[in-house]
Amino acid sequence: MNFIMGLMKFSPVFLLAGLMIAEFNALIAAPIATIYAAIIAFATEKLSFNELLDSAVENVKEMQLVFFILMAAYAMAEAFMATGVGAAIINAALNLGLNGKTVAVTALVVTGILSVATGTSWGTFAAAAPIFLWLNHIVGGNLMLTTAAVAGGACFGDNIGLISDTTVVSSGIHKVEVIHRIRHQGVWSVSTLILSAIVIFVVGLFMGLPDIVGNAADAIQQIPEEVWTNLDAKRPSAVTLLNQVQDGVPFYMVIPLILVIAVAIKGLPTLACLGIGIITSLILGLFAGTVTSISGDDGFLNLMITGFADAGSWVIVMMMWVGAFGGIMAKMDAFAPLSNFISKRIRKVRQLMFANGLLSIAGNAALSDEMAQIVTIGPIMKNLTDENVIASEEDMYKLRLRNATYNDALGVFGSQLIPWHVYMSFYVGIASAVYPLASFTAIDIIKYNFMAMIAVGSILILTLTGLDRFVPLFGIPSEPDVRIRTKAEREAKIANDESIKEANTVR
Repeated sequence: MNFIMGLMKFSPVFLLAGLMIAEFNALIAAPIATIYAAIIAFATEKLSFNELLDSAVENVKEMQLVFFILMAAYAMAEAFMATGVGAAIINAALNLGLNGKTVAVTALVVTGILSVATGTSWGTFAAAAPIFLWLNHIVGGNLMLTTAAVAGGACFGDNIGLISDTTVVSSGIHKVEVIHRIRHQGVWSVSTLILSAIVIFVVGLFMGLPDIVGNAADAIQQIPEEVWTNLDAKRPSAVTLLNQVQDGVPFYMVIPLILVIAVAIKGLPTLACLGIGIITSLILGLFAGTVTSISGDDGFLNLMITGFADAGSWVIVMMMWVGAFGGIMAKMDAFAPLSNFISKRIRKVRQLMFANGLLSIAGNAALSDEMAQIVTIGPIMKNLTDENVIASEEDMYKLRLRNATYNDALGVFGSQLIPWHVYMSFYVGIASAVYPLASFTAIDIIKYNFMAMIAVGSILILTLTGLDRFVPLFGIPSEPDVRIRTKAEREAKIANDESIKEANTVR
């Protein structure tokens, strides 16, 4: 009977996963799953409508700061794409002159930086692929190595960028500050980028690639007209960026990105960092001529409106429904059976954290969408940690930082290693559209995506072995500072939670 009851309580997760697999829009799947969760909570716990509504609303209230961050993040991304910050980053690297041996390495590093500036892996890939695939054509590089480098680098900022929706959402679910999250994983993330660049360069040397030098202007001029048309239909912002790369923008347009990174490292609040990025891109854009007016249809303020609208039309609404879903699931203690199953098989906190990482990968493979994995698996990971670990507030916060990093990194980079993932479908589609001289498959890109392999493998191994303590700011607490609850302690906690629940019901 307990098993059936536990399965019923967990069934809203299966429903949400099934809807996402069936390719329902997240804005439809989340409300359906939330309503179903409310019905299950009413049937199993006899909770009233008002109790369920209060649980949902209270959980959403805790995400209010996340909503403001998302709006500012989308606005800054629009500003960076339109004012020339992204183009300046690309031109700074390409002006050095590239050959067949260095084109893939440069593609990795440039897209890594560009993705931090724009906060989107999809947009970065769409903007950078035309440049680097045709530049690769000119200098005689390895096409799949370069394509995989663009894909891997594009995900770098989506995992650590201040303006990445996956970074903000995963941090919000685990209730950690975005700035703290970035500082926690910063050295590890940069190290994976550097190591990946070394591996790609060495692989290029063994391939015997030529030393022919090319430049971006030649590459862009070779892009066929139909490619421009296809790209404009799929990613208009990528066309704007390509035109800026071709026409050139002042080098000082990289300053907004440098300032944002610098103040983030200093520990300035996330909203303040985003505000600095927006203001400096406006001021320097006026000097550079990339910003021609403040108001009007083509003005800078319209970029801010577009960013706010893009965030509000999808990600914020989805987060509200996910928050409501999580509040109802927590109210009926839906994750207790899974928590009990895992807790009976682990002995150390690191084993639990490793299990959380595996849950992220499994969820990503099952749902084929990194955001769906974050919002579905994230609350489960949080519940597993909160219910099974005894730790101080400070140490528990560090564990939540790792869970948020897991949720995001194994969602974004993990997607690069799953052939049926929507990420790979998008990459194959864009690559085929911008470079019609070759046929692309997901497996072709995956087998050269060293960035994804290194990121996924390293975070799991470092966590399980405890070697993460040698990476500055990346270590998580271990026994005896933290420990797994004993069976008696778990039972006592369950009894205490039940008594609190009954007391609330009486009120």
